[in-house]
Amino acid sequence: MAHDHLIELLDLDVEVLHAYHRDLIGWVGREAADSPRIVDLGAGSGTGSLALARDLPGSQITAVDVSPEMLAHLRGRADAARVGDRICTIEADLDRSWPDLGPVDVVWAASAMHHMADPGQALASAFDALRPDGLLVIAELDSFPRFLVGTEHEDVEQRAHAEMAKRRQEAGLHMHENWGDRITHAGFTGVTERHFAIDLRPPLPPATERYAEVSIRRMRHGLDGRLSSSDLTALEKAAAGLAGRDDLSVRTERTVWLARR
Repeated sequence: MAHDHLIELLDLDVEVLHAYHRDLIGWVGREAADSPRIVDLGAGSGTGSLALARDLPGSQITAVDVSPEMLAHLRGRADAARVGDRICTIEADLDRSWPDLGPVDVVWAASAMHHMADPGQALASAFDALRPDGLLVIAELDSFPRFLVGTEHEDVEQRAHAEMAKRRQEAGLHMHENWGDRITHAGFTGVTERHFAIDLRPPLPPATERYAEVSIRRMRHGLDGRLSSSDLTALEKAAAGLAGRDDLSVRTERTVWLARR
């Protein structure tokens, strides 16, 4: 069930934040080689792989993830979108020795690098996989989506996000790393950094209510014992009362780095 909810959340993210994803892939497409061979690290539900296949004609994508459930979902979506012949999957733990992936034209790591046990080693492996002048793309979240700004639940949502940030730090996730410095240290050149401040207001995409509900419920389930019972109840109430609201928004910040081997 946890995997099901994560898959749904990842799929909803690309549906609701379609303008950001389209802008990002358009930028990559302008910088990448024609008909590129792309490796999608930590491919998850396949949102990145599918968008790359759709928006970059002639591209061939290798989607790498540790979860067989995620990869099975990805293959199903790729076949349904009629790009299954251009996407292959590899089950691998990227905290161990990487499978032979190269040489490739683009290494795509969207919300993946902060999960790596040793980011320096992961960047070295990405460097080795790329052909000369190949492109590294790292996209990371500066802040997770907030939906209730300006509503009666704004404060409890903010407290919940603060506690989740502490939990991620305790878990050793590499959030808010200086990826530009790390990329340069790994030997990449031509590092370009771009910040995306996403602020969606009504009218919102139809999937926004479900995106908010899944996001808030996942956050609430990770906060037992970390927030007061009244705050937990307030989060549950907020998640249950999203249908038909006209005061939702979507606010999140993401940063993307492009670099050359």
